[in-house]
Parts: sequence; C-alpha cells; structure tokens
Amino acid sequence: MTTPDTAETPAGEAAIAAELPRSATRNTLIVMAGTLGSRLSGVVRQQLVNGFGNELLDAFVVASRVPNLLRELLAEGALVNSFIPVYKSLPVAERRLLARAFSGALIGLNLILMVLGILAAPWIVNLLVAANANVDTALAVYMTRLVMPFLTLISLASIAMGLLNADEHFRESSFAPIAFNAASIVVLLLATALFPHSATWLALSWLLGGLAQLLVQLPALSRFGLLPTPQLIGHPALLRVLVQMAPFTLTTGARQILNVYVQRLLSNGALFSPGAVSAYANAETLFTMVNGLFVVSPALALFPRFSQLAAETDWPAFKALTQRTLRTVTFLAAPASGLLVALSGYAIGIFDLRGNMPQSRFEAGTLILTGWALALVPWAINTVLLRTFYARQRTREAVVVSAAGFLLEVGLYNLLVPGLGLLGFGVATTIAGMLVGLALIYLYGRQLGFSVPALALHVARVVGLAVIAGLVAALVAFAFPAAGPGRLLLSLTVLFVAGGAGLLSYFGLAALLDIGEARGFLSSVRRRLGR
Repeated sequence: MTTPDTAETPAGEAAIAAELPRSATRNTLIVMAGTLGSRLSGVVRQQLVNGFGNELLDAFVVASRVPNLLRELLAEGALVNSFIPVYKSLPVAERRLLARAFSGALIGLNLILMVLGILAAPWIVNLLVAANANVDTALAVYMTRLVMPFLTLISLASIAMGLLNADEHFRESSFAPIAFNAASIVVLLLATALFPHSATWLALSWLLGGLAQLLVQLPALSRFGLLPTPQLIGHPALLRVLVQMAPFTLTTGARQILNVYVQRLLSNGALFSPGAVSAYANAETLFTMVNGLFVVSPALALFPRFSQLAAETDWPAFKALTQRTLRTVTFLAAPASGLLVALSGYAIGIFDLRGNMPQSRFEAGTLILTGWALALVPWAINTVLLRTFYARQRTREAVVVSAAGFLLEVGLYNLLVPGLGLLGFGVATTIAGMLVGLALIYLYGRQLGFSVPALALHVARVVGLAVIAGLVAALVAFAFPAAGPGRLLLSLTVLFVAGGAGLLSYFGLAALLDIGEARGFLSSVRRRLGR
C-alpha cells in the first residue's frame, strides 16, 4: 500500500493520511495472521469431523446450519456493518452507553430465538432438507436442539469482537476463533477415541468451541475498559444502529433464502447421493479459509478506518483507500483461485485424516470447490465495495444490490445445477458475483467517482497471471498420482510442490510486469532477510 498524496487531503488531515498506511497495514497483518491460524486449525477440526460416517456428518451439517444462519443475521453481520459506523461517530462516554444498550438488546433477542429454535427444530429441519432427503431427518432434529445454545454463545463472542474491532484492537478478536477450533478439536479427539458414533459428542464440540471463543476475549475487553454491562435500556444512537441493521438484515435474509435452497438441493436424494451435504461443508471450509485470509481479513481490518474517513468526510483519502484495498485483495485472491481450480482434488484430500472418506464425498467436494474457486476474485471486489457503502451509512443501495444478487444466484442455481451438477453451484456464484460487482462499481462511481479502467487493467493482469500459475501447478501435479481418498500425504505433497511452483510463477511474473503489490511483497521479504 502507498500513502495517499497529501495534496489531495485537507491540511488538517495530512498527518492522519500519512499515518494511515502503516497502522492499516499492521491491523491487516494482525487480522490475516489470526485468520490463518483460525483457518488452519479449522482444517484440523474438519479433518476430525470427516472421520464420522455420512449419516452422522450430514445430519450434523444440517443441524449446525440453523444457529449459523441466525448468527450471521443477528450477530456478526450486524456488528461489523451496522454497529461500528455509529459507534465510531460517538464521543467515548456515549460509546460505552451504546455498547450496554446494544449488547443487552442483542442478547435478549438471541435467547428468545434459541428457545424458539429448540421448540421448532422439526419444522426447521423439514425446511432445510428435501422431501426425498438423503439425510437422516430425525437425527438432524436431535442435533439441532443440541447445538441451538451455540447461537447465544457466539453472539456474545461477536459482541466482544465488535467492541474490540471498533477501537482497532484486532489481536484478541482475530485469534479468538482459534480458541473455538482448539476446544472443538479436544472434544473431537475424545469423541473419536471413546465415542466414534456419538451425535451428542459431535454437537458438544460445537458448543464448547463457542464458549471458548467468548472467554478468551473477556480479558482484553476488561483491559481496554470496553467490557460492557448488558442492559435493557434505551439510547438515542440505538435507533440509528437498528435503522442501519434493518436493511442489512433484509440483505442477509435474502442470503439465507439462498442457503436454505442450497441445503434442499444438496439433500435431494433424486439429484445427489448421501455425502453431498458434508462434501459441501468441506469445500466451504477451504473456500472460507482462502477468502477469509486474503479478502475478508483486509476488509475487516480496514472497515473501522473506512468508517472514520467517512465520518470525517475525507473523500479523497476514502477513495484512495478503496482503490488500494481492491488492488490488494484481487492480487491475493487471483492466484488462490487459479491454484484451487488446478489442485481442487488434492485440496479436498487433506480432510481424509483417517483414510476412510467415502468416494462420493470426495468427488462431490472436488466438483464444488472447483466451481467456487472461480468466484474468489469477483466476490473479493464485492466484499470490499459493500463495506465502503456500510461505512458511509448508505445501506439502501448495498441492500438492494446484494438482495438482488442473492435472488439471482437462487435462479442461476435452479437453472445451472440440474445440468452442470455440483459444478453449477460455483458457476452460478461466479456469474452473480460479476453482476453484483458491476452494479456496486456503478453506484460507487456515481457518488464518489471510480477509476474503472485502472481497476479493470489490474484485474485483467492478475487474473491472466493466475491462469498461468494454475497451468504451471497442473503440469507439476501431472507427475504425481491422481488425487483420491486415503491419500493424505500425497495431497499435502502435491499442494506444497505444485502449489509452490504456481505461486513462484505468479509472483515472479508479477514482479517482471512491475505490479505494485508484487514490488511491495518482494521489498518486505528482502527487508526481513536482511535482518
């Protein structure tokens, strides 16, 4: 990242603008490190989960969707996109009062939803699975009731995360998901050794993980004076948060329609065999690992800064930060996309820790991941641009475009999946992502101005290099045996050798083409080696 030209910045803001890249880069690296640790430990957790059979694992995936859908609707998304911009605009004393009011309201609502979810579990499971399901619905109902308290635990953890992130204390909140995975891994190891067919222990791993993610953030909240006392009280700014939250909730609701539709498709025994639901979860774990590390982490780390610049109406610096962030995330997402397409089978193979993954689960996961990998770059652009709208508290445009995009994705699934099979999920997501991105760029440009040719040229260059990197990786992988179940060591070897070759070609060519992000990366490496 480069410092924005202070000639374009008001004189009183010059010092802030000069300081911005250093602290923004530090925050981004902290979040990326935490995300990397979280995703890698998440892979270990998913390896242990894959030791269970299709019947138990498919039911668990369906059950865990319920609190996950609600937490995105009411906890994590609400905090990141609705609470932080309002929180940052208030004096310090008022921030503390708002934190009390907001946390009290959110906890109360989550407790009500937890009770309703337990009581309505049979109806919820019937909504999520097809009539001719390839999933044990009775088992899914039992496990749904077991995991519903996870909603309250993860909501409390999300409140902690939001308060820490709003004041740009990213270390504790970024590493908290590692505690979730660590606690889950311990329980899963016990379950694998002592109760290998226990639905109760599988659900317990989820609950204790959520508790651990909350507990590790409490000392930091106390140390920074941010630990709120949740109260059911009013606050003038609470209405502003709810106004911001309402359209975002509608957007997330549209995404949940998409998620419900996906679950019903995957559980349709007429279309897919048992194991498709858990295969989707495996592909999702890898996709979110890459997307979280290279896209969501920079966007999350920079969101408070976007909000601060918007509150100060420093639009030149805001636009400069937007362009730098878009260049960075696309530069990082492009090679990940190319390598995942080329090596998707080997990537799925890393989950087969015990060598007993069913062939159907392996093949389905490979196809889903291949399609999804294509969507990384367009959705990287969308992730950044959406946060620029939320930071400016202009939620209506983002809501309309996002909701339309998710509904379009449902339509594309219905159109493409029957013909393309599991590959159709990713193709549909890619097409929808490109259309959503074009709409967001148009709206952003109409309000603030946007250099489309500069971004288009950058994306074309990095995508072209990513294609070359994928081809290099595929050629190297061709010298090894084919990917498949029971080949964990082979999968790790090919990912290291072929993936490394692809990355070297990508960064080498990017440096030759004098792409700024490559220069910055190589300069950082030289400085560290010089030490």
